[in-house]
Amino acid sequence: MSKVFKVGLIGCGHIAETYFRAHKYFKNFKIIKCADVKEKAAKKCAKIYKIKAVSVSNLLKDKQVEIILNLTPPKVHYQIAKKSLLNGKHVYSEKPLAINLKDGKELLKLSKKKKLYLGNAPDTFLGGGNQKSKELLESKSIGKVNLGNAIFAFPGVQSYHPNPEPWFAKKEGGPVIDMGPYYLTALVNLLGPAKEVKAASLMKGSRFRTIGIGPKKGKRIKVECPTTYFTTIIFENGSIIRLTLSFDVIAHQRNHIELYGTKGSMIVPDPNMFGGSVYVCKKLGSPWKEFKTNQMPLGKINIRTQSSRANESPTNANYRGVGLAEMAYCIDKQKIHRCNGEVSLHVLDLIQSTMQSAKTNKPIRLSTTCKIPKLFINKEINKLMR
Repeated sequence: MSKVFKVGLIGCGHIAETYFRAHKYFKNFKIIKCADVKEKAAKKCAKIYKIKAVSVSNLLKDKQVEIILNLTPPKVHYQIAKKSLLNGKHVYSEKPLAINLKDGKELLKLSKKKKLYLGNAPDTFLGGGNQKSKELLESKSIGKVNLGNAIFAFPGVQSYHPNPEPWFAKKEGGPVIDMGPYYLTALVNLLGPAKEVKAASLMKGSRFRTIGIGPKKGKRIKVECPTTYFTTIIFENGSIIRLTLSFDVIAHQRNHIELYGTKGSMIVPDPNMFGGSVYVCKKLGSPWKEFKTNQMPLGKINIRTQSSRANESPTNANYRGVGLAEMAYCIDKQKIHRCNGEVSLHVLDLIQSTMQSAKTNKPIRLSTTCKIPKLFINKEINKLMR
């Protein structure tokens, strides 16, 4: 029987409920305490989920806690992750790993020195949609992937997030930091590491956004960062992918990811979710063959409310927390986890290089690489699930 790891949560905001919901699906971790710089938020979280609220410093020093779940805003990820490692805790953070590559490299170096696990969202690439795509690619279903297109585009997080200010801030904002990790991690999982990016950015939407929900509904916030990026990514295997990330599009009907190989083409489902069908076409004019994932352990539909994001399905699968569960299992078994520091650092390198390339109008060579994660098979998944 797998060990159940005791988890301390830091950051009791919007995303916290998702990780508490993960207790329904995964059996090898338990959130036992929470903390937040806002004491009121921590106490509210503790009351709802019947756990104990403590200060951030006390949680970091707590000998009961084995893993810190870092759900703070992006600009605080590095600070909390570093303190967690220095206090002898394994750490799993929301995306991205940090907001600059230098800090990410320091975290990875520190985790190795301390012999502690460093994990990072997104874990959506572990879901049925991306894993079925990976299985088909590894079986050479569409041959060698030469080209591809990917897109995330909608009006912006202000419509559904009660505290959207960080997403429009100067250093931590924009669609590359927000949604880029989902698309970039999915592509790295399918194609391996990248070697170069060339990007352009625009600030095409309103210079102000209006918060759509919550206690600050109706408040106008200033946009201080580019809100649309067009990026060309060259992978080490020779694949070239065109990625669009935008907060300036009202609606669209393009597929999330399309890959074009020597023997056919593939439509990869939404990398922000876990399920969705994969489609393959091997001959011009032929119908697309559907590969359903709704019977896969991490593909079964458990969402039935319409997202406010463009081109997202009203029914889908959401098993966020599996990355934390898989990391806990790998700590216990002394194995390499899939949402590991090397993959997360490489994705951070892609994020920073994209933004730097857009700013300088020059191609950027990546300074990191990583091993492509292994296929996540049902035998492994079932060991984590209730």
